Amino acid sequence: QVQLVESGGELVQPGGSLRLSCAAAGSTFPFTSYTMGWYRQAPGKQRELVALITWDGDTAYGDSVKGRFTTSRDNAKGTVYLQMNSLKPEDTAVYYCYADRHGDAYWGRGTQVTVSS
Repeated sequence: QVQLVESGGELVQPGGSLRLSCAAAGSTFPFTSYTMGWYRQAPGKQRELVALITWDGDTAYGDSVKGRFTTSRDNAKGTVYLQMNSLKPEDTAVYYCYADRHGDAYWGRGTQVTVSS
């Protein structure tokens, strides 16, 4: 069974930076064959795409984070990262890690990011 475990969420001031991590636990999980990603959900809003990264490093971003957020992965460590810069109050949400391979999908439990002064 696969577990995706996020970490790094916390309270940060507007304009600040955070790095989220997501580690895939499970010795038999073929991490390198999965597209990994990040979604977020703010209170009262639908879950939205933040970033995706394929096994070989191609990336895609939601319009609201382009130019501010960067995702990367370390296949040897089975970990995906989300570097968030120039954070805004509207980035406040629970951030979820996501893994997908042709519809075989897994979600983490989420980590809270709060941007507030």
